[in-house]
Amino acid sequence: MLGKPVAHSLSPVLHRAAFGALGLDGWTYERIETDAAGLPALVDGLGPEWTGLSVTMPGKRAALDHATEVTPRAAAVGAANTLARCPEGWLADCTDVEGVTGALRAAGGYTPSAGDVAVVLGAGGTAAAAVVGLADLGVRQVRLVVREPARATETVDAAKRASLDVEVLRWSSADFVALAAESAVLITTVPPDAVAPHLDALAGFGCVLDVIYHPWPTPLAAAVAARGGRLATGLDMLLHQAFGQSEYFTGLPAPREAMRAALREATGNILPLPIS
Repeated sequence: MLGKPVAHSLSPVLHRAAFGALGLDGWTYERIETDAAGLPALVDGLGPEWTGLSVTMPGKRAALDHATEVTPRAAAVGAANTLARCPEGWLADCTDVEGVTGALRAAGGYTPSAGDVAVVLGAGGTAAAAVVGLADLGVRQVRLVVREPARATETVDAAKRASLDVEVLRWSSADFVALAAESAVLITTVPPDAVAPHLDALAGFGCVLDVIYHPWPTPLAAAVAARGGRLATGLDMLLHQAFGQSEYFTGLPAPREAMRAALREATGNILPLPIS
């Protein structure tokens, strides 16, 4: 796992559980702290025994730029969370997209219908993966709600590369009640304090993905539960994005049950983490 900071990362829990379940004795998965500027030299210095790398912020765009091969979805997102060995060097992918789709399907129970509109709060790196994930699910229209539309360029570009019809709304003038009434799914990538004034409206969405999972429950999660709504979380995203990474690293089907059990134990069983 490359990033800065990385001490908090739960990825080692997932991948070490996968190695154990697959009988890959001697395989290791460690945290290595590096920023975006240091990523290329670090990657170039790795020996042939390295099969792959997870990448978190701030190195996801640097990983994409440094790769010798890029998957279409990583290109659409404009960032990579995975580097895997390939004959010419390193393949970049963004399994964060699988994190979004897997979380919405398995935990959120979301089944897209024709004409569904999605709302995404925020425009950071997670939002870019979110819009590409929504496109993979078949959503064709997304409304992006941000503090400052001029800063949403990267996420808007990701949405357009994924062939989404995207509308950018300014947070201060957004009608959250109307958005909930007109939209099928909400993905929020912003801190809990930002959504606190709008909990009643946001809990009215049929399906909500709140990428924040610590501390749990978030005020939005509690509001959704009180309304009997469907909820997916950032912990669900973390689990589902790790399946694809594991398969890149090992060349074997991901042991999903073992990975889920390890993550649930490491997080005190706070969430059921359903898998499909």
